[in-house]
Amino acid sequence: MTAPGATGEAGAATAEGGPGERRLHPVTPLRRAWAPVAVVAGWAVQDPDGAQRQLARLTTTTLLIALAVIVPAAALYGFCSWWFTHFAVTESELRIRTGLVFRRTAHIRLERVQAIDITQPLLARVAGVAKLKLDVIGTDKKDELAFLGADEARALRAELLARAAGFAPETAHEVGEAPSRQLLRVPPGVLAMSLVLSGGTWGSLAAALVVPPLLWMATESVWTVLATALPLLGAAGASSVGRFVGEYDWTVGESPDGLRIDHGLLDRAHETVPPGRVQTVRIVEPLLWRRRGWVRVELDVAGSSNSVLVPVAPREIAEAVVTRVLPGVTVPERAALSPSPRRARWCVPLWWRGYGLAVTDAVFAARSGLLRRSLALVPHAKVQSVRMTQGPWERARGVADVHVDTGANKTVTARLRDAAEARELLAAQAERSRTGRGDARPDRWMA
Repeated sequence: MTAPGATGEAGAATAEGGPGERRLHPVTPLRRAWAPVAVVAGWAVQDPDGAQRQLARLTTTTLLIALAVIVPAAALYGFCSWWFTHFAVTESELRIRTGLVFRRTAHIRLERVQAIDITQPLLARVAGVAKLKLDVIGTDKKDELAFLGADEARALRAELLARAAGFAPETAHEVGEAPSRQLLRVPPGVLAMSLVLSGGTWGSLAAALVVPPLLWMATESVWTVLATALPLLGAAGASSVGRFVGEYDWTVGESPDGLRIDHGLLDRAHETVPPGRVQTVRIVEPLLWRRRGWVRVELDVAGSSNSVLVPVAPREIAEAVVTRVLPGVTVPERAALSPSPRRARWCVPLWWRGYGLAVTDAVFAARSGLLRRSLALVPHAKVQSVRMTQGPWERARGVADVHVDTGANKTVTARLRDAAEARELLAAQAERSRTGRGDARPDRWMA
């Protein structure tokens, strides 16, 4: 079986024990041995009453015999899954071969690789191993090598990037990882304060404290309260503690292969924003951050799951980082954004004041929101299509929405523009996109 987005070629290196093939780190079987145990645990969670009845029937001898069967079976599964997994790097592709009964060989063309990220969960950091994840054009699911030694993962990443950049195979492994220059580091205190000042954190916490008591007074059912309270508490934790742990020690560096992002308190991640693949940049400004001049920068990247560039930073610093990911782009000033006409207030009362638009030589910039302002920047070269829409009420008020679709399957909308302006914008944006693609930087590593 050949992985999507890859070639269907097969070579001598795919044979068992073929030349150049390597195995994963020996600690990998311990990770995969949990699969049979997880199946049993899943059954117990799915049917707790049945699991309890079955356990009550088991004698000590039967339980010991079951453990004597399950533990070696899990260990054997983990060992076999590791033993029959190989990978090899050829002149033009990375080949990953897995499976004992059902064989799968992934042929990943190096020129289609858009990002190579290294992640280290907590236990992996303790064991000195790392996971290598590859973003490939045309695939939604990341191929991965888990686990490799931490040093081996970094060396393999550098080699793959060097080969993707055009270095000869015999010299690629000598190139090493490209040097990086730090652009930004988010202090833990600033990150913690930004989460305290986030409306989402307080909204989730308020819902977790208010909704369960109301349900108890209405239903007096413990299970109903628990079924509602646990997800709400989980959402509150994810929006505060979870984000702090995930975005801890956030560092952005610049290198020839793109912007590098390192972050994480327990699980460390080393990600790369692929050059030329950024479709949209959003500068988000929550209400309680404005007195401090803080913003958050989010991304839409084609072929990659990276979505955050800067979790929190002063606006001037964040805009300087944006200019590194979008060369030649200047973030429009607030005064440069033209608001919607006053008659738009009949379509969206009050909220119409949050909409704005600026079109420069480099980007289509649309603003939205009052409490949580968001300014979306779309380089003209990344615009795939432009649409104008009008509802009945908008037609009556002489306004329209202009939608810009990007290569990341996302849409940026300029809301409630004057209808005549929208029609002119619709015609002009097609020409801007055509000329922008002619001047765009190539979507290649280190190009």
